[in-house]
Amino acid sequence: MKPLYTKTRLVFFVMLMPIMIFAQDFQGKAYYFSKSTMELGRWGATMSEAQKKQIQERLKNRLEKTYILTFNKEESTFKEDEKIDAVSGATDSWGKNFTPGEQYKNVKSKTLLQKQEFYGKQFLIKDDLLSIDWQIGKETKQIGKYMCFKATASIPTSDLTWYDFSWNDLRRVEEQKTDSINGTVKEPEVPMSEVVAWYSPQIPLSQGPLEYWGLPGLILEISVGNTTMLCSKIIMNPGEKTKIEAPEKGKMVTKKEYQEIVIGKMQEMRDNRGRQMSRRN
Repeated sequence: MKPLYTKTRLVFFVMLMPIMIFAQDFQGKAYYFSKSTMELGRWGATMSEAQKKQIQERLKNRLEKTYILTFNKEESTFKEDEKIDAVSGATDSWGKNFTPGEQYKNVKSKTLLQKQEFYGKQFLIKDDLLSIDWQIGKETKQIGKYMCFKATASIPTSDLTWYDFSWNDLRRVEEQKTDSINGTVKEPEVPMSEVVAWYSPQIPLSQGPLEYWGLPGLILEISVGNTTMLCSKIIMNPGEKTKIEAPEKGKMVTKKEYQEIVIGKMQEMRDNRGRQMSRRN
């Protein structure tokens, strides 16, 4: 009878363990490695493999990054573990204008606060957490010592890249203004991104990297577009705890307002450059 009792108690403990972890006043840290593939398009078709490799090395700081998610039951902070470029000995100052800054999420109040620096100005973006319609599947895989389940979602691309900028964004805004003036307003197409997440119920927290959240377990891997972010290490209840608190410094704006500021500044830079070139000619 003793072995049966021991086995029953062990099974009960394993089943109870996630609940115990969730109930305790604890903190954890998850380290994520993000890798993106470079899309060269038609330009890449004219390049040799050696040239492509050289460009990848130069852009390594943008294509490969490490992030740290510090979390408790309700809150988390997510920030890049910045590296010094081995070639130039500097950080990617230009790229920082269009990459996610330090982020704070509160899954209880469904609030996002994110610090962004844009051309020397500090902004604090305050908005609601994304409403993600996750489709939970039965497929599983092991990530480290954690059993993970697959979930997918289709999310508007602009909701995931609001801190970034491309000249296509500016062209689209200008086309919409022209259509409005001409009275030919069209319903804009909404590009969507297909997201694949792997989460572990063994860590029963509705947290994850970047803006991803809302699953019944910590998200350990995210793939979207040409980028995959994988958790490489988790530390539960670290000896030296980090204070998790919402940032306060910076001009407070919404995501939409921040996008308008970025597009406006880039349009101004383009127009100024055009005027300078016309003077030279």
